[in-house]
Amino acid sequence: MKTISSVVEQYIKKKPFLQSALAQGIINLTSLSRIVKPEIEDELGKDIRNGAIVMALKRLSDDLEFRATHKIIKVLKNIGEITVRSSLTDFTFFVSESILEVQAQLLEEVNKNKDVFYTSSRGVNELNIVVSNSLDQTVETLFHEEKCTQKAENLSSITVKLPAENVSVPGIYYFIFQRLAWEGIVLYEVISTTNEFTILVDDDQVDVAFKTIKDLKTL
Repeated sequence: MKTISSVVEQYIKKKPFLQSALAQGIINLTSLSRIVKPEIEDELGKDIRNGAIVMALKRLSDDLEFRATHKIIKVLKNIGEITVRSSLTDFTFFVSESILEVQAQLLEEVNKNKDVFYTSSRGVNELNIVVSNSLDQTVETLFHEEKCTQKAENLSSITVKLPAENVSVPGIYYFIFQRLAWEGIVLYEVISTTNEFTILVDDDQVDVAFKTIKDLKTL
C-alpha cells in the first residue's frame, strides 16, 4: 500500500540535486511541499494536506543526511593528493584503423621527457589525448592523417586521489561534481581510474575548481 512517505521518497530520489539539497537542509520544506503536492496527490489518488507532506519531507531529510551524506563526507575527508597541471591541450580524434599505431609513436616521444603531461582515453568512436602544450606540434605532426574533431588549448588539469572506499560508497562523484557545478565550473573532460580522477577546466577556472575540491576535506 502506498503511503505519503513512500511516494514523497520516490519523488525526491528521482531528482538528485533536490535530494542532496534536502539532505543538507537548505530547502524550505513548506514551499517544497506546495510544489510537489499535485504530483503526490495524483500518485495517491486523493487530496493531501500540506502539513502531511512537510512531515514526510522532514523525516526523509533527516534520514538522507545520515544514510547518504554522512558516508560520502567520511570518504571525502580522506581525499589524498591533489595535483594541478597547467598549459595543456586537448585533442579529440575519430577512431581509425591506424590511430593506435600513431598513438604508440606519440608514447615514444612522451617517454623521452618524463616531465610532460600525457593522458588518453578511448570511447567507441573517439580517441581523446591531453598533452602539455610543448607536445602540440608533435601531436599534430604524428596525427596529421587522422581526423581531428576538436582541439582546445589553455586548459588545466586537477587530479584527485580518492581513498579506496570510494568504490563502495555511492554518490562520491556526484557530490564532487555537484559542488563544481554550483561554483559554475565547466568540466571540459573527466578522466578516471579506480582511485583517481582528473578533470580538465579552462585555465581561468582552475583556482576556483581547486579550492572547491580542497574544501571538501573540511566538510
